[in-house]
Amino acid sequence: MSVISKVLAVAVAVEFLYIMYLETFAPKSAKTAKVFGLAKADQANEMIITLFKNQGVYNGLIAAEVLLATFVFASQTALIVLLVYIILVAAYGAITSNPKIILMQGGLPILALISLFL
Repeated sequence: MSVISKVLAVAVAVEFLYIMYLETFAPKSAKTAKVFGLAKADQANEMIITLFKNQGVYNGLIAAEVLLATFVFASQTALIVLLVYIILVAAYGAITSNPKIILMQGGLPILALISLFL
């Protein structure tokens, strides 16, 4: 695995840790509202906040898995599987929610995946 691939994988992990932070630790912040397009009423709804926190844990685990695949197991195959998964989830989000998601959430994983084949 090249240095560029490792740097991009770390960037993917950092992005997902940031998403985890917004969703799990700062779901009622102005930044979270802006990033996810939430209304104040959404942020006042405890059910939505609970769902956000749960989703944030998933995003944090994805970040951990990317770092494990890159550095602990040093498995290009595992990293490819994770990146494809992330890209597919971003594509689903783009289709069902907001087309920008494919670039916002899938952009770095796409670059990282490409770098693994160069």
